[in-house]
Amino acid sequence: MWHRVPRPEDGRVTETIAGLYMSPLEFLALLGAVALVVARWLSPAARPRVTIAAVAVLVLSAIVLSVVGIRWQMLPVLAGAAVALPFTLSPLLRRRTGRPAWRARWWLALPGSVACLGLTATGPVAAWAFPVPVFPEPSGRFAVGTRVVQKTDPRRPETFTADPHDRRTVVIQLWYPAQKSPAGAQRAQYLGRTEHEARTVSDALARQVGLPGFLVDGVPRAHTHAVFNAPAAGEGERFPVVLFSPGSGGVRTQNTAWAEELASHGYVVAGLDHPYDSAAVVLADGRTIHTKTASTGDRDKDGKLAVDWTAVRAADLSFVLTQLDHPDRGGIAGPLTGRLDTGRVAVTGHSMGGAAALQAARQDRRFDAVIDLDGYPHGPASPSLHQPTLALTQAVTPGTDPHYIPRLTKALKLSTATSYRLTIPGAAHLTFMDGPLYLPPVPSIVGSLGRTDSPHVVAATTLAFLDTALRHKPGDPARVLSAYGNLSVYHPDNDEGTVTLIDRVG
Repeated sequence: MWHRVPRPEDGRVTETIAGLYMSPLEFLALLGAVALVVARWLSPAARPRVTIAAVAVLVLSAIVLSVVGIRWQMLPVLAGAAVALPFTLSPLLRRRTGRPAWRARWWLALPGSVACLGLTATGPVAAWAFPVPVFPEPSGRFAVGTRVVQKTDPRRPETFTADPHDRRTVVIQLWYPAQKSPAGAQRAQYLGRTEHEARTVSDALARQVGLPGFLVDGVPRAHTHAVFNAPAAGEGERFPVVLFSPGSGGVRTQNTAWAEELASHGYVVAGLDHPYDSAAVVLADGRTIHTKTASTGDRDKDGKLAVDWTAVRAADLSFVLTQLDHPDRGGIAGPLTGRLDTGRVAVTGHSMGGAAALQAARQDRRFDAVIDLDGYPHGPASPSLHQPTLALTQAVTPGTDPHYIPRLTKALKLSTATSYRLTIPGAAHLTFMDGPLYLPPVPSIVGSLGRTDSPHVVAATTLAFLDTALRHKPGDPARVLSAYGNLSVYHPDNDEGTVTLIDRVG
């Protein structure tokens, strides 16, 4: 199975072999390097042919890879081949010049061959640990389009700068149900409108978590399933809207797999960049705004700062909803003009974005449902939520965080609508975003659900909830949700709220 990824800079197509996390060219280079090392151990009759073929494959692969962009994961492969090359070629060259062929005794050559193979093997291991992300094929009946717009709120000063004339600007990316594009249509770049923007954002995200940018150089190479500005699907059908706020330092595209899955099922997802909070926001004029939010290390101070930052995000969400309510203003909707059903709107977010979603829903009754993806509820707990709410969490214990679950539980119990908290076994904080697709599969970092199941679980549970909350489809979402973890259902039957606990099915 091949995953085709258009490369805009050279007009060619790079393909990743599913399960190997390498392109055919990279795999050929790997085979050439291995063959070069193994050739030394072949019979005198087979050795020249294998050596010449291996060198030819290596040289051609290296040339093409250097043109299309070589990944750092291939450097150990080429280094292993370079170390083995003189020892493999030397007997052949001596034979051609008429000099006696010399070969080291096997017990002297074996350690060198093993070392070269070990060096070469680190390439595919590194490609597996830090791959070019391959986005899951959306399972819905619609193709997916995407669009990026930038809006400025003339009524709201920018609180992160000292300029009294500066006004709050947000960048919004829409994923929506689209008509099927022609074969070969260019797919949207991940993390940005262009590869340059994607690299800028990728480097900023890496710096934020203390990683060298080259480790995740596969991320800005990735393309998604969406097509920029594709015509909207259907014949006038109006689609429910889902607003999304990323985690602290996160960016509008951090949940692309989830957004594309929702869009394929008939939802419009609007992801926000929050300037000065998101790691990097590239504006339409080319300027890049880097984050100004940072932890102080003092829990009390950080808590107060988080309340302020959450309030800014909540205001951003309400502002974007207002813009979507009047899509003809400034052309925000584009191909979606007249197709947005802003009478059916959910507000969602991951981590601090989940806190912002909860806060926005308290303040703005235009939001009809709330999804909190593992977000601690910063800010005031009043007024009570009146919308049905779904909170997805990793397994949190009083030992890891004594405040998180009690505070979240209080918010859900006080809600005037039925709400749900689903604890997903094997999940980690980054399970609820695209991280499992491109980070090393270390359970403490991305959970233990795997690169396939992580996006599936998050999308399946949120879709079950949204179909009930926004589309009013018949059925009890608790039945679907409980199949994925331990579910608590909060019923607004009295002032205290009654709770039903449902253990995971199976």
